[in-house]
Amino acid sequence: MKQRIQPLPKRDAETDLDALSRALAVLDKPADVRAFLEDLCTPAELEAMCDRWKVVPLLLERVPYREIHDRTLVSVTTIGRVARTLERGEGGYAAALRQRRRPSASH
Repeated sequence: MKQRIQPLPKRDAETDLDALSRALAVLDKPADVRAFLEDLCTPAELEAMCDRWKVVPLLLERVPYREIHDRTLVSVTTIGRVARTLERGEGGYAAALRQRRRPSASH
């Protein structure tokens, strides 16, 4: 990923992430979220995010990394990163899974 010559100050980076989060939060239809993501991200970025997301349920089912790789073709390194995020992250995966399971989440 392209690196900035000088990183943004933490305050600016937090403000930018908050703005992006709000933009996603107002989209209530999966088709709108998809369109936003396709406009925002490169194909490689979308593929990386989709890879991460598709291994989450398998990790929660305690499927071994090698089997996850064989099923999904996602690298073992990426699977390990997702597993660490599930354990020590901000809880975003869990929140998305909870929302996905709610009946009102299926538009």
